Amino acid sequence: MQPSGIRKFFDIVAEMPDAISLGVGEPDFDTPWHIREAGIYSLEKGRTFYTSNAGLMELRKEIAAYYERKHRLTYDPVSETFITVGGSEAIDMALRAMLDPGDEVIIPEPCYVSYVPCARLAGGVPVTIPLKEYNEFRLTPEELEAAITEKTKVLVLAFPNNPTGAIMEEKDLVPIAKICRERDIFVVSDEIYGELTYTGKPHMTIASLPGMQERTIVINGFSKAYAMTGWRLGFAVGPKEIISQMLKLHQYAIMCAPTTSQYAGVEALRNGDEDVAKMREAYNQRRRYLVKELNDMGLHCFEPYGAFYVFPSIQHLGITSDEFATRLLEQEKLAVVPGTAFGDCGEGFLRISYAYSLAELKEALGRIRHFIENNF
Repeated sequence: MQPSGIRKFFDIVAEMPDAISLGVGEPDFDTPWHIREAGIYSLEKGRTFYTSNAGLMELRKEIAAYYERKHRLTYDPVSETFITVGGSEAIDMALRAMLDPGDEVIIPEPCYVSYVPCARLAGGVPVTIPLKEYNEFRLTPEELEAAITEKTKVLVLAFPNNPTGAIMEEKDLVPIAKICRERDIFVVSDEIYGELTYTGKPHMTIASLPGMQERTIVINGFSKAYAMTGWRLGFAVGPKEIISQMLKLHQYAIMCAPTTSQYAGVEALRNGDEDVAKMREAYNQRRRYLVKELNDMGLHCFEPYGAFYVFPSIQHLGITSDEFATRLLEQEKLAVVPGTAFGDCGEGFLRISYAYSLAELKEALGRIRHFIENNF
């Protein structure tokens, strides 16, 4: 396995004075005060002990209520939910629990950096599907059908998508769900950016489609929507037969998620909707600004409707994504992530995060424009 291509540039920027980084997918907002206060209060009350392996029952009930409220899905908080150390742990545990050696895992790319390594660590065989910009980086049923073999066990769906910002709506998910049911394929649906969509319609989970709840593990967490990256709090919901096996792995590898974070998570789910809405509106403003400016300077950028990333093309400039990102950092002290960090099909693209202030984005865009004018 190779080290993360995201962290490579992050580590360089950390040692470079006056550098700007648009490379890390981390909200620039502080965790809302009432959520921080709930964590502080739990410490003041001495709630510093292990929780159950599956997590606080209070939090698991709030997660079940969230899915009932948002998606009209019923999950048993006792047997069909459990709390993890970030969404990343949930991805790892799901694939380890579901895969036998040699099982194939279909992974649409470009995608978050952990799916392929986690599949390999679990003894699985990653089968990647290169998604196309002309399809707005959505997975099509034809692409899925072409990738399925007798060894296919799991499809990883990660929408809204990191790095492209692509989304999958009901019209996209219905044929995908039909194929999964007919071919008996399980789904790991990473919905960590589910609260951050900009079409005016709420995010739809594939688990809400007929026959899919019983074959889908939904991965989610608090890092992105509630600006809680450092709290390391995620969760998984799904059929009890799979959740119970994930929980066994979690028992031996992790024990339980941080207790303080779990109390903060309860407050986030109970009273955090307004905070999410405010942050979503700020991201949407930045998104529109960034897409317009990049297109105006000749870096074609399809319009992303989810997460907080844009994925502009540099194919017309005649250099690789890695070379562009490296030279941009050296010459302008600005870090972006080459698209190849998210799969080979990311060549010719850059990932730029807009989880930064408009002032920082304006300065960064000025540096990109200057770089292009001086080099191409």
